[in-house]
Amino acid sequence: MEECRIYTVELEDLTLGYGERILFENASIGFGWGEFTALIGRNGTGKSTLLRTIAGLARPISGRIRVEGRYLDKMSPRERASAIGFVSTEDVRVANLKVSDVVGLGRAPYTNWLGSLTDTDREVVHRSLELVGMTSFADAAVDRLSDGERQRVMIARALAQDTPIILLDEPTAFLDLPNRYQICLLLRELAHKEKKSIVFSTHDLSVALELCDNIAMIEGGRFFYGPADRLIADGTIQHLFDGTGLRFDPEAKNVQLVK
Repeated sequence: MEECRIYTVELEDLTLGYGERILFENASIGFGWGEFTALIGRNGTGKSTLLRTIAGLARPISGRIRVEGRYLDKMSPRERASAIGFVSTEDVRVANLKVSDVVGLGRAPYTNWLGSLTDTDREVVHRSLELVGMTSFADAAVDRLSDGERQRVMIARALAQDTPIILLDEPTAFLDLPNRYQICLLLRELAHKEKKSIVFSTHDLSVALELCDNIAMIEGGRFFYGPADRLIADGTIQHLFDGTGLRFDPEAKNVQLVK
């Protein structure tokens, strides 16, 4: 039941924006343990801003965020880094940088000031690569990998950070269709088996509806949240296409031209 859920992240009357522009107001929702959540909405609605704000990289206009029961603005940078892993849209293509070195960067919150990895850190790096199916690439150069392989490495880095919460900003944006599904299936499996709260932004509605436990949707300055079937049934998903000449078919769960 909803009242029994334990949240990893809670938004309390959160309002986001920049300059004089308000993206959305007074959002109060929670993301739960072991749940895979898609964040959807049109360009410019605030998806990336929300993820960056939860990660502590941006400040809300008003409202607060709780992370595992603690207010985010009361946590130190190291405490935030131990609770939240963030995978941005930045592409890592440093020449001759090994996969294991990239994943090892995820251990930064736990290493000494020199950044030296202990045997325990190296074990975590190995397991993280194992979880994403990239152990055989540990010594490979990151700039020689395919887009899909690099995305798995970045997810492994977030796993090595050993946080209960992982946020990803459009992790499938530059991948082909099979790789989009493979990455999202991997993320769903990690959320369920590793009991992490994983939230990712996406423009791929079919992936969000088919694979995610919950949908968080920003549209028209409002925040909608719930299981995909509920948002389809109550007409919420259709709001994405209002005024576009397109309609969402709730039976087929696809987008169609209005005739």
